Amino acid sequence: MEIKNCKRITLAGYILILSMLSLLVGCSNSADEFNYSYSPIKYQMTAEQEAFIDTLQHQTFLYFWEQSNPENGLVKDRSADYSPSSTAAVGFGIPAWAVGAERGWITRDQAAKRTLNTLNFLWNSEQSDATDATGYRGFYYHFLDMKTGERAWNCELSTVDTAWLLGGVRFARQYYDRENSIEANIRRLADLITNRVEWDWTTLPDKGKYGNTVAMGWKPESGFTPFGWTGYNEGLFLYIVAAGSGYQGAEIAYQKWLKYYDWQEPYPELGHVIFMPLFGHQYSHIFVDFRALMDSYMREQGIDYFENSTRATLAQRRYAIDNPMNWVGYDSLTWGLTACDGPGPEYNTNEWKFNRYAARGTSGTGLTHDDDGTIAPTAAGGSVVFAPEVCIPTLMAMKEKYGQSGLWGKYGFVDSFNPTLNWYNEDYLGIDQGPILLMIENLRSGLIWKYIMCDPVILKGLKRLGFHD
Repeated sequence: MEIKNCKRITLAGYILILSMLSLLVGCSNSADEFNYSYSPIKYQMTAEQEAFIDTLQHQTFLYFWEQSNPENGLVKDRSADYSPSSTAAVGFGIPAWAVGAERGWITRDQAAKRTLNTLNFLWNSEQSDATDATGYRGFYYHFLDMKTGERAWNCELSTVDTAWLLGGVRFARQYYDRENSIEANIRRLADLITNRVEWDWTTLPDKGKYGNTVAMGWKPESGFTPFGWTGYNEGLFLYIVAAGSGYQGAEIAYQKWLKYYDWQEPYPELGHVIFMPLFGHQYSHIFVDFRALMDSYMREQGIDYFENSTRATLAQRRYAIDNPMNWVGYDSLTWGLTACDGPGPEYNTNEWKFNRYAARGTSGTGLTHDDDGTIAPTAAGGSVVFAPEVCIPTLMAMKEKYGQSGLWGKYGFVDSFNPTLNWYNEDYLGIDQGPILLMIENLRSGLIWKYIMCDPVILKGLKRLGFHD
């Protein structure tokens, strides 16, 4: 199908023509908000790589199709039978279904119907301060019962998981642009869901490190968490979507966010704002094409967020090559630390301690958190747009070397493995499958970027937070 595209061009003689063309293809961008032009990632895959990537993407897509409830669109947090839904996984699932339609694995009509079911559920589910509601003040709980949609596991009302959900919702708002009742209702509900979120309600009191920032969560039993979104991490997209959808305190909160950035230079030429687990360098980029976009901090550093994530990816690979802790398997083709499952303390020895689920990460030797020898394929898979020349060979090598031992299954790569212990996870996690599937699509076609970067909410958010090309 034809993809709509916003246009930016530096040749003055073509500005008017391209502006007219962008209107003809239906892009909702306007020149007074932000200008964007998509360009493909410059990497030519071999035939062998293309075949592998297609298989990986297809099998990962099946997770979001088969591990979701077709009646309400809720996507499992993990593939285990007992698992509730993760709100963030739903946010990744909405564009995942569109990828399936674009690749011919399902029809557009199938993708649209499931998306409409999802948005109908989100809009009509209970929003109140009841302990078993689905959400409150436009936000949604971190985990929801797969059938009823009620709050699960006494979890928090999650501001960042709601942000990822809105990423999928805003993508749907732009992608489903046809004049039929299903797609028209998707667009209508997407705007209603977005505009209902009360971002200013979450602003923490003006004191201390987290004052004037968006709180990480809220519980009806105890109120807001004392922690807010500051410093570089996956919350970057939260501030963009909040700023674009009515958050009055966005500019003040974002300046507080930038205040706690930590720039490090773990290796020559790889200086970057650090966040040690790679997911923090990936999630925002699923939706926003940050190439050539800089806020005030990045303009001072002379790089954009895309380059920052590229350097973080390459620093992780370099760390695995150096392998300062001497874990089995770490090398130039087996690497990747991020939040994932792990073997757990039953494998502990006098020398080593092993975590279950943990935010493993590194930005280089001396900048490491919870490295227990556990590798997550989503670390390389979610970074394919940043460094395809190293990430794709890494994914292929890990499948070749460890696939038959337990790393590869029905939905592609399982969540994690530990070569030192010969341990393989049994589960697939939605928030780790999502970056693999969606970042591969951004590498191959730019699908998610092309649509989300034409969304007026996202464009307004970028403008309010001071992003310029």
